[in-house]
Amino acid sequence: MNYGRLGLTDPGGSSKSNLPDETNSHTRKCKLKFLLIVALILIVASAISAAIVVGLRKTAGSAESQFQRRPSQAISRACGRTRYQSLCVNSLVDFPGALTASDKDLVHISVNMTLQRFGRALYAASEISNLNMDLLVRSAYDDCMELLDDSVDLLSRSLTSFGGSYESTQDIMTWLSASMTNQDTCSDGFDQLNGYVKNQMADRLKDLSELVSNCLAIFSATGGSDDFAGVPIQNKRRRLLNSDNEERGKFPKWLSRRDRRLLDMPAPTIRADIIVSKDGNGTYKTITEAIKKAPEHSNRRFIIYVKAGRYEENNLKVGRKKTNIMFVGDGRGKTVITGGKSIQDKTTTFHTASFAATGAGFIVKDMTFENYAGPSKHQAVALRVGADHAVVYRCNVIGYQDTLYVHSQRQFYRECDVYGTVDFIFGNAAVVFQSCTIHARKPLPSQKNTITAQNRKDPNQNTGISIHACKIVAEPDLEKEKGAYPTYLGRPWKMYSRTVYMLSYLGDHIHPRGWLEWNGAFALDTLYYGEYQNSGPGAGVGQRVKWPGYHVITSTVEASRFTVRQFIFGSAWLPGTGVAFVAGLST
Repeated sequence: MNYGRLGLTDPGGSSKSNLPDETNSHTRKCKLKFLLIVALILIVASAISAAIVVGLRKTAGSAESQFQRRPSQAISRACGRTRYQSLCVNSLVDFPGALTASDKDLVHISVNMTLQRFGRALYAASEISNLNMDLLVRSAYDDCMELLDDSVDLLSRSLTSFGGSYESTQDIMTWLSASMTNQDTCSDGFDQLNGYVKNQMADRLKDLSELVSNCLAIFSATGGSDDFAGVPIQNKRRRLLNSDNEERGKFPKWLSRRDRRLLDMPAPTIRADIIVSKDGNGTYKTITEAIKKAPEHSNRRFIIYVKAGRYEENNLKVGRKKTNIMFVGDGRGKTVITGGKSIQDKTTTFHTASFAATGAGFIVKDMTFENYAGPSKHQAVALRVGADHAVVYRCNVIGYQDTLYVHSQRQFYRECDVYGTVDFIFGNAAVVFQSCTIHARKPLPSQKNTITAQNRKDPNQNTGISIHACKIVAEPDLEKEKGAYPTYLGRPWKMYSRTVYMLSYLGDHIHPRGWLEWNGAFALDTLYYGEYQNSGPGAGVGQRVKWPGYHVITSTVEASRFTVRQFIFGSAWLPGTGVAFVAGLST
């Protein structure tokens, strides 16, 4: 659901801002040809995988001939757990081997079938790439192509990770959740548009989000998920990790010892692979060149040291194939990546970001990310992150509306300062902010401040925003007029929006109601908003909203669900990054 966020309106949207010149057109054509080849390969590969998974069952042929389109009991059971049951049955009964598959096999088959659908959708969507499109339509179309490609990769990885460890189970939940988020972002880009391209894309991408939702439901029902939709909290199985005392002050396990040392070292002493310096005393003068030269699919940490300076380059992005990239700056306010794109430039919110990262294992420390478009330009992202196992450490993220886009997958922010007005921390990652300071600024006269706009769309997505041991403060411009510009902790962008504040300081600029509606009663009984033992003049819960989905958390068991250890499973991957963190509730 997208109600427009100009002022307090729509959080969505995405894409590029300039009509392609001859070079960009050629580049787009080459990229599309590559995507077509990848899509066709994946369709064939997943079809082969289906045959392998269900095996050469002796009775398969006769059984499928006998029952034809009648679902088996296993399919009926699996689809009965989904939100889109008719789509689930109709998509599975036609898939090779599904009618004779066991409940366990159907988990794998549902993802396999969905991967094939995505591959075909990517191929079909590429067929209209040469149509004449205006700036905003082209932007939305390009977003969808990028996000489809990313989703194909996520589903492929999910398909090869079944039957593994507890960690791989969490991986699959994350990747399936991100695939659904990608499709929602694609749809949001076209939400306010009309015309032939939108209709064609809607037809080619039909049912993709729903198919992933069904995969999540089937996987969760077979014990694949230990997530929860709200209270009451039940003691489900979860591998016990070290105690808070053992974890406190150490680094998450998903970071190597070398990464831990790197995050503690001053930038000049780090042996970087590439040095970026505007004065020419480095490997390259621009960050664009450095990213281009970074290896693809790197298994080792690749370090790019960006010396002090103000870098304004066009939509910098660490793409999906650029894995395990680490950016190191000379400090907040010294190394600054900036830009001024906004939706007023006929581009989607997704591609207004001054800097974006989608490559797994992305780490950045000691830098500032800024979007200077200003409040009158509305949606204008400073930093967008859709990288799994991403860490942002000792950074400033500065903007107004939609400052920080925590788009998808697992993310951790430590000792960062985030500045903004409307929905300035938004997205559908599983993300924890720890020991950060969140600064509300003075918005436009017609606006209210909302710190978060979390867009979890499905109850089985393992996503949400956890703000733990942080400070929520007002900037001086707001402090003078805070009575005229109320600030709220968040509002629900999508149906199952999930956000918590724990053990944090809340300033007196926070409105006593705490939370704001998106549109009437939308999502008020399906969201999960919680507060746990916060302090400060804005932390009183006596006048908070009375929504069914709002919780004053009193149980440490429930609060612990939103910690680094349990919410982003950070004790398994953060230690390798070298960022200090608290695994449990203790601060």
